[in-house]
Amino acid sequence: MASNPPGECCTVGFKHEGQPTGKIVKIAGKWDAYLAVPPADKARKDKAILYLPDVIGIWQNSQLMADQFAENGYLTIVVDLFNGDPYPLKEPKPEIMKWLTEGSDGKNPHTKEYVDPIVVDAINYLKQEHGVKRIGSVGYCFGAKYVVRHYKDGIDVGYLAHPSFVEEDELAAITGPLSIAAAETDSIFPADKRHKSEEILQKTGHPYQITLYSGVEHGFAVRCDLSVPLQKFFKEQAFYQAVTWFNQFL
Repeated sequence: MASNPPGECCTVGFKHEGQPTGKIVKIAGKWDAYLAVPPADKARKDKAILYLPDVIGIWQNSQLMADQFAENGYLTIVVDLFNGDPYPLKEPKPEIMKWLTEGSDGKNPHTKEYVDPIVVDAINYLKQEHGVKRIGSVGYCFGAKYVVRHYKDGIDVGYLAHPSFVEEDELAAITGPLSIAAAETDSIFPADKRHKSEEILQKTGHPYQITLYSGVEHGFAVRCDLSVPLQKFFKEQAFYQAVTWFNQFL
């Protein structure tokens, strides 16, 4: 693997303050998504960002980040990759791998066979409903795997933060630029996986970037403690990394 499977570190973090300004829409008549629309005077024509979230899915933090991408001119959707069954924030919490393979009720797995169709529908939604011609995609933790997997279905440029579950052959098959934000302390994407990912990306021939942020842990780009100045600063820097990457390559 280019990164390890999700662990308990993927399920903890801090809820950030703010009032989301987007709205919930339906994709293909069945999947929920949070839509953030850029101001008319900032909108980047025919371009959009597909936000593939961590296991917590559509919630306060991902909505606020989508709003930020919209403020930077990009129509943005956060897709419910879990068919109404995101990993719960409240106790009792299920064991993460059991939740991934079976869902909360044992009937709603969150494996690639179930997630892939949701991502494809989201790509088609952006193209057909909003006339989008070029798609940038951000993937946080769990969502990173599906950015990498779906270049072939219409993702043009990708960005990953603290990725999990990415297979080496999936990473080798990307067809466009990819940027990665990595945490110094991360058992899911440790140093050996970063170095292996670098080797793979060199061989793809596409522009790539791997930025390592010191003093932060897995999940920092979405769920860090904003009361800690270093964590807040590096979360903001990881966001700017994504925006500047899209500004250049999308």
